[in-house]
Amino acid sequence: MSGRPLDVLEASLGERVTVRLKSGEEYVGDLTGYDQHMNLVLEDVAAPAGVDVDEAPIEDTTIIRGDNVVSITP
Repeated sequence: MSGRPLDVLEASLGERVTVRLKSGEEYVGDLTGYDQHMNLVLEDVAAPAGVDVDEAPIEDTTIIRGDNVVSITP
């Protein structure tokens, strides 16, 4: 997959993606939306890597502000 970042996001809609944040946390979920600022909407988000599932259960919908995103892996 190559091209402009928003083209990659468009091609990844409905797919499972991994999002890494500046804080080091990673979220895995289905990409259901985004905007020109790379704010992301994820559905069925698993707990961040390294976090006990009992402390951070699976969320239905998570919105991630684009300012915090380091990488998005389809």
